[in-house]
Amino acid sequence: MPNIVVIGSLAYDSIYTPSGAAERALGGSSNYFSLAASLYTKVRVVGVVGEDYLATDLELLTHRGVDVSGVQKLPGKTFHWAGKYEGDLNEAQTLVTELNVFETFSPKLPEKYRDSEYVFLANIDPDLQMSVLEQVKKPRVIACDTMNFWISSKLNSLKKVIEKVDVLLINEGEAKILTGAPNAIAAAPLLNKMGPKAVVIKRGEYGFALYHDSHFFILPAFPISKVIDPTGAGDTFAGGFMSYLAQHSGDLSRESLRNACIRGSMLASFTVQDFSIRALLKLSAADVEKRQAEYRKVISL
Repeated sequence: MPNIVVIGSLAYDSIYTPSGAAERALGGSSNYFSLAASLYTKVRVVGVVGEDYLATDLELLTHRGVDVSGVQKLPGKTFHWAGKYEGDLNEAQTLVTELNVFETFSPKLPEKYRDSEYVFLANIDPDLQMSVLEQVKKPRVIACDTMNFWISSKLNSLKKVIEKVDVLLINEGEAKILTGAPNAIAAAPLLNKMGPKAVVIKRGEYGFALYHDSHFFILPAFPISKVIDPTGAGDTFAGGFMSYLAQHSGDLSRESLRNACIRGSMLASFTVQDFSIRALLKLSAADVEKRQAEYRKVISL
């Protein structure tokens, strides 16, 4: 079975939405990504946690077959983010960002991770993303995510990473900031010219826009009447997306990329229906297949 290595955060989040709150709930890009992707393939995690990170929280990944031998435990506290969603659930307002042990983190891949065929660089410092790329041998597919903080503070480093990836997954707001374009449609070709073979612009409740080989593929999100917590939906999307490519030998054809986006979208639709990673813990591949069948009825003529 192919292996995906992901580098990202393992964190505790404090989240406030119109539906309620979750204090110091399990979060971080690697948790969302791994729980989604591990439904379909093997996942290896590179990350760092503090002394306060519960062993039972790490076991949530190992119970799903995720390899956590690349996770370092250092003196200090785990990364903590607090944010709230108000009228627009597509955008979070950051209240607190405490890097803690992440501030001095230097990723070191275990030797067995270096032959990973698929690499996902989650939303972290682009210098750390590049460090991981320098340690893997010959991956078939590399994908990355980013955020407006890195776009504004480390643009040159970020551009060097983007040049080396096969797929860029980015939300619409970040795509506009990075390119200066007024919308996703204008931004996608500009991002494509930066190096990646394919660009996926995540649009929250409005779905996604895939741009590849001078063609667009745009679909809405699965209709959810009540979104509880949008946190981690993008990382869940990436987990579904990368797991599909891993199952299909890294095929970057138009059809494969489109199906990868649909799987990512379906997984993300579950994530937003509860706080933190709760929905993903209860999810099975059969649940995803059932929802995908319902989704095809929504989008068909």
